[in-house]
Amino acid sequence: MSISKRAAALKNKERYTTDDLLEIMAILRMPGGCPWDIEQTHESIRSNFIEEVYEAVEAIDNRDPAMLCEELGDVLLQVVFHARISEEAGEFTFANVVDEVCRKLVVRHPHVFGTSEENEDVVTEVRDGAAVAETADAVIVNWDAIKRSTKEQSTLGEELSGISRALPALMRAAKLAGKAMSAGVYAPSDAVSGAGQADHDSLHDHFGDMLFEIAASAKRHGVDPEQALYDACERFTDKYK
Repeated sequence: MSISKRAAALKNKERYTTDDLLEIMAILRMPGGCPWDIEQTHESIRSNFIEEVYEAVEAIDNRDPAMLCEELGDVLLQVVFHARISEEAGEFTFANVVDEVCRKLVVRHPHVFGTSEENEDVVTEVRDGAAVAETADAVIVNWDAIKRSTKEQSTLGEELSGISRALPALMRAAKLAGKAMSAGVYAPSDAVSGAGQADHDSLHDHFGDMLFEIAASAKRHGVDPEQALYDACERFTDKYK
């Protein structure tokens, strides 16, 4: 079928589906489609992906369902766009993306789907032939243990290296510290924070103000706080390699 006929079949539909989105992207990337879409690569639309995710987060913060619906659509478009680029390169398809995430969810929720794999770090209880995890904390423990197993992360260093370096530095620092604290090899000093035994809301404000002051002080001294914390994360990760 010609591109014009394929495009015409998608006009004025009462309701579109995921298959329609995949077809639209295929048409846009075809010879004779959209010149801009055809020229794009993973690298050229990388920042678009980040921007769309931040806009979806803003919709969540605004508690705006209509905005969130729209922004999630934009995020989905980015997923489909990248999948299409990879499909054209013979790497993987959108169907592979869906298959991968479904398999991950099934494997990492043994308390729901059951499991035939043995992992001594999984705390799931087996009751009447079915796996059980009765608390959210137990689910998280299982998720992390299964993730380490499937990614073949046998050491803390490997686990820390598996945390994306593309994350914002503060988010990455929190993840690195959390992993190291869980492993019992790192403990932050309350003397540094001056937090004491304050309640949660007070701590929230205290650490927010402290982080702001650190960023402002770094700026005053000509230091990029994001880059400085990124480099600190690199040093912390290297320490456990």
